[in-house]
Amino acid sequence: MKIDPDRELVEACQATTPTGLEGSFRTLYDQFKDRVYNVCYRITANPSDALDASQETFGIMFRKIRDFRFESKFSSWVYRIAVNASIDHKRRSSTRALTSLEANTDSTRDEVSKYDVRDERIEMPIAAASRHELEAEIQSAIARLSPKMRAITVLRYVENLSYEEISESLQISLGTVKSRLSRAHEALDRELTPVIDKHYLR
Repeated sequence: MKIDPDRELVEACQATTPTGLEGSFRTLYDQFKDRVYNVCYRITANPSDALDASQETFGIMFRKIRDFRFESKFSSWVYRIAVNASIDHKRRSSTRALTSLEANTDSTRDEVSKYDVRDERIEMPIAAASRHELEAEIQSAIARLSPKMRAITVLRYVENLSYEEISESLQISLGTVKSRLSRAHEALDRELTPVIDKHYLR
């Protein structure tokens, strides 16, 4: 296995007892907070749920960090915790509609835009509005996938993990990764083809 880029920092955390977000723990938190929140948000499709799942992820991560033995990449372990926390939180919040994103369009778009590195100042207002609408509809389509397909879609296309990294993160075979992604593609194609046609044929 290649040297884990997070190993030195993780070992520094393992050598101390956390008394709050300070020192190595603060550095590790800062390094992963955006990635963890992004995964949690994309899976839960709700900013409040994403924050709860993120807090749960870091709680588990810091409580169990001394047990981590580098049998996988540390980032893969973190992704696994975040995915499981998000799915568990979604199940506990099953009374909420999966389309809650649409009911909170303004606040949700603000959350999405935090991770959008494109500079909207160079876009015409109509183009920017159309793009935001399309992004919201894509997120809604992802939110309607099953939790397992949603997780694998987020890791592949939002976090840009390879098939091997997804396999390691979720502890599933490469064949299962490919099978779930294939089913996710088919579901998203059915949902998004008319949406994309609508936006590009205006």
